[in-house]
Amino acid sequence: MNTFSIRAFIPPLTRRAVPLRTTRCYAVQAPGAPTVEIFSQQHKWMQKERAARNVEASRGVDYLRDEVASRLCERLLDINRHFPRVLDLGANACNIARQLTFPSEDSPDAGPRGNRVGKLTAADSSETLLFRDVDLPFNKEIDIERQVLPASELLPYEANTFDAVLSSLSMHWINDLPSVLAQVNNILKPDSPFIGVMMGGDSLFELRTSLQLAEQDRRGGVATHTSPLADVRDVGGLLQKTGFNLLTVDVDDIVVDFPDVFALMKDLQAMGESNAVISREKGAIQRDVLLAAEGIYRALHGNEDGSLPATFRLIYMIGWKHSPKQAKPLDRGTGMFSIKDYLEKNGGEK
Repeated sequence: MNTFSIRAFIPPLTRRAVPLRTTRCYAVQAPGAPTVEIFSQQHKWMQKERAARNVEASRGVDYLRDEVASRLCERLLDINRHFPRVLDLGANACNIARQLTFPSEDSPDAGPRGNRVGKLTAADSSETLLFRDVDLPFNKEIDIERQVLPASELLPYEANTFDAVLSSLSMHWINDLPSVLAQVNNILKPDSPFIGVMMGGDSLFELRTSLQLAEQDRRGGVATHTSPLADVRDVGGLLQKTGFNLLTVDVDDIVVDFPDVFALMKDLQAMGESNAVISREKGAIQRDVLLAAEGIYRALHGNEDGSLPATFRLIYMIGWKHSPKQAKPLDRGTGMFSIKDYLEKNGGEK
């Protein structure tokens, strides 16, 4: 497993500068889990609509979506081709579109990232969130079309429509992920990529464990206050079963430091990322449980400076729609070059 660590900062748009710490590891494929209805799509739509109406607060918590969208755009730019028509599925506040207007980190003199994209179709079920920033300047720098989806799990597009499909921080709320991935494969043109990122199973493990222990102590049992998420080991298998080839799956852990657990939960609410499980506990978490969770959080996970870390595990996935002209790996044993001999030779020269 390869790991690395970097330090980035939330843009000045937010009300506080919170450091993000990142590690990356690589995942292996595993069979997907059976499909069940877990999330209330109506409740999730209401959360996003309610959050987006408070424009200032909603923009103030875009630090995570903007950072993740930026990293997804860099993965798109790693593919050396032009994409005439691209779909941003689950576009939220068009964070990908905004990031495409920025210059590439690797080639800042090559112009904005979006010069590799023709028309971008941004689609989301929440009209208020989708059109929240329609008057901002970045809309004039990219050919963008906004479309409101009548249902977040049904894609109203013809087969072989898009040259690429992107999705940033929306697919972790999908009930029938295999069906949505199969639909994405269908609307892609042959030999075109799907590049997505979703929150993974260990996201916010600090908050989850603290709430569970606090509620066990105060209530004698544990209710559903946080949403279950897909495991990274399942993603490769799901992509493969829905017809994608040349798969790549990797993980980023972004750690954001908060002053207390109340600030974390307030930001999650402003993002529209609160719990949407059908069997969730009705009503707010009781104050005595929150106060107990705060103390447990600090004892188990607190930083030396008094802040509380919150880990967002992000699963990035890339899959290509099949094409007869697509490059294929050689059969095992047909290689004409021995890596073992090369390493031994160069190791001996040192």
